[in-house]
Amino acid sequence: MTGFQPSIIVHSGAGPIKDDSLPARLEGCKAAALAGWEILQDGGAVLDAVEAAVIVLEDNPLFNAGTGSTLNSLGRVEMDAAIMEGRTLRAGAVAAVSGIRNPIKLARRVLEDGRHVMLAGDGASLFARQVGFPECAPQSLIVDREQRRWDSKHGTVGCVAYDAHGMLAVGTSTGGIFNKLPGRVGDSPLIGCGTYADDYGAASCTGHGEAIIRLLLAKCAVDYLKNGSEAKIAAEIAVARLDDDRIVGNGGIILIDRCGKIGYARSTTHMPVCYITGAANVVLAS
Repeated sequence: MTGFQPSIIVHSGAGPIKDDSLPARLEGCKAAALAGWEILQDGGAVLDAVEAAVIVLEDNPLFNAGTGSTLNSLGRVEMDAAIMEGRTLRAGAVAAVSGIRNPIKLARRVLEDGRHVMLAGDGASLFARQVGFPECAPQSLIVDREQRRWDSKHGTVGCVAYDAHGMLAVGTSTGGIFNKLPGRVGDSPLIGCGTYADDYGAASCTGHGEAIIRLLLAKCAVDYLKNGSEAKIAAEIAVARLDDDRIVGNGGIILIDRCGKIGYARSTTHMPVCYITGAANVVLAS
């Protein structure tokens, strides 16, 4: 059955933006949202739209995902990503992967393979080779800015979409946090933490991963939708939970409910987002 009005929202991470890159970041979000929107407008599958949007974000060197990922304590890139479909609860995730230009694509292959939900490190690399997934030189993912500055930043990219069949899906991808220990896994690939979707909604989180993990923040936000909260309110309540003396974290969230309504919130100075609704109205916010 079709007839639902599609919607899509993307984010490029929550945190301070200390340079003049905000306009370019917003344009990057817009390009990603439009890539997913084109698929939704043509009646395409929501998983395809989410994957396409996140690929655009991963390919943009401004963002901490894919090309442009931040460096760990050894000066290397290790990335996390997850993708999930709400109606079927199918999910795929990869963690601490290197040498993969688009981790969201590999996460999608894990989902489609169906044997596991998450593969990490060398196991994810082995799976990639077994399914003929293209690898790249890890150094090719390090942009000059990260190599030169080796500077601290939180950052994640994500997309939530709702298609003409009423299906929800979410994808999240990140290079993690600066100077993390090798093997550190954040919230993004953990289903229910940084990424979650079911019949009631879908959510992607960004910010302090360890805090988001402890709160199962994405699942909490979707549960607020299940219990009757409007999308905007659910996002705000979820983010407010990060203001907890026991965890001391901040971040942001984007979500869509079962009717295609969009919500987002942040507790940081910035979180560039772009969303497009059934009226083909493109909205940028930071």
